[in-house]
Amino acid sequence: MDTIHLNGHSLTLEDVVKVARCGCKVNLDPAAKAFVKRGAAIVGKWVQEERVVYGITTGFGDLASVTIPSEQSEILQENLLKSHASGVGEPLPEDVVRAIMLLRINTLIRGFSGISLETLSLLVDLLNKGIHPLIPSQGSVGASGDLCPLSHLAIALLGLGDVFYKGERMQATLALEKAGLKPIKLKPKEGLALNNGTAATTGIASLVIYDALNLAKAADIAGAMSLEALHGVPYAFDSRTHELRPHFGQRTVASNVRRLIEGSEIIEAFKAARVQDAYSLRCIPQVHGASRDALDFVRQKIDIEINSVTDNPLIFPADGEALSGGNFHAQPIALAMDFLGIAVAEFANISERRVARLVDSKLSGLPAFLMKNSGVNSGFMIPQYVCAALVSENKVLAHPSSVDSIPTSANQEDHVSMGAYAARKAQTILSNAQKVIAIEMLAAAQALEFSAPLKPGKGVYRAFQAIRERTPFLDEDILMAPLIEEVLSLVKSGEIVREVEEEVGELD
Repeated sequence: MDTIHLNGHSLTLEDVVKVARCGCKVNLDPAAKAFVKRGAAIVGKWVQEERVVYGITTGFGDLASVTIPSEQSEILQENLLKSHASGVGEPLPEDVVRAIMLLRINTLIRGFSGISLETLSLLVDLLNKGIHPLIPSQGSVGASGDLCPLSHLAIALLGLGDVFYKGERMQATLALEKAGLKPIKLKPKEGLALNNGTAATTGIASLVIYDALNLAKAADIAGAMSLEALHGVPYAFDSRTHELRPHFGQRTVASNVRRLIEGSEIIEAFKAARVQDAYSLRCIPQVHGASRDALDFVRQKIDIEINSVTDNPLIFPADGEALSGGNFHAQPIALAMDFLGIAVAEFANISERRVARLVDSKLSGLPAFLMKNSGVNSGFMIPQYVCAALVSENKVLAHPSSVDSIPTSANQEDHVSMGAYAARKAQTILSNAQKVIAIEMLAAAQALEFSAPLKPGKGVYRAFQAIRERTPFLDEDILMAPLIEEVLSLVKSGEIVREVEEEVGELD
């Protein structure tokens, strides 16, 4: 597996996923190391001169007016991490922790944070050796950065707190010893360099946007499957319509559906039956497309943030200055994650409406609840309930976090972004939406069987085959939950998208 070379400028979303989920290792660009050394050297010089610099020779937050003697500058940094590591809640998943570690390294390698190369290299070693600090999921307000979760990350470098190593939870000191590493003593500014910034919020957000972009393709596949199963007509996907309202996402989705249903015997047989379908079919390009445009916006923000310097104060060695600013404020990501949550919730909302049509014999012309012998069999009745429950949860969760703020640090930090929760909430919405799309695919596969021997379009047929390789056609009621889990695994892993793309080419 390739090693990702970090310089603070060129990290991609795909790189984040390789490191977070595939165990890809990283190293530091040699040229960038010189900037790290330069930043650390000037911090050391300022401490010797007893220059007043926030977070180096002063306290933190509302304690910025308290001057710290040079001989206490190191204990200041250690105390910062100990006191700020006060998170609660379930630990963040391993892939999220690895993404957070990666983004913190990629920020620090820029050389504007005053961290030493020794400390930064130890963080790289932890990532490469698979020592993952236990980071509680709750505690960040998204400014001054993700202080709480990043402190839990940083204390592992001191041999404090718990970590996960080779599948076991253990004390950080033990994991370091097992991996042949030693804890470090923090130098001036290093605690603040490690725990101040948006790496936790952005680490979560990076994986959410990656999965959401995959879900967008899966939603198009599910919609095309339902279109065919319900004997929908193709007219709403004609390119001429979308040229007159050329939103990029709308045109993209219409093109995808046309490719997915290409060669359909079902569409050809029933296209004269009516001139238009219900909105949940006819408006797939407009609804899915708008969500796709939102995801494109979010992707742009994440691409910027993963290569940004987000701590405070920032050290500018060439100018001999330290500047206090607000790059730690996660508002750009908070807004983006709220937008993503709304966009992804809409994939699920319209999907549930298609499922409702599939199971309603009065609307579909199919057997009630997609079961030949309904009555004694309930068929897909309750999977539609499940979709309804999930989309209703999402409607509550889609309320934006970023419109909330609460003062912290004795009103010194009087506006915060709530970005970390926006990202975690978006992940929950995404998880719910994946389940709804999986249920639609399972139901649509069942419904497509009633059009046999007519075959659907080649893209839809490949999706149908992938589902049938995992789940059977139902002649009678069986345990449904395992079937949903099988299709959900196809959606979450991206396997069903890959299968379809092998047949029709890469979807847009």
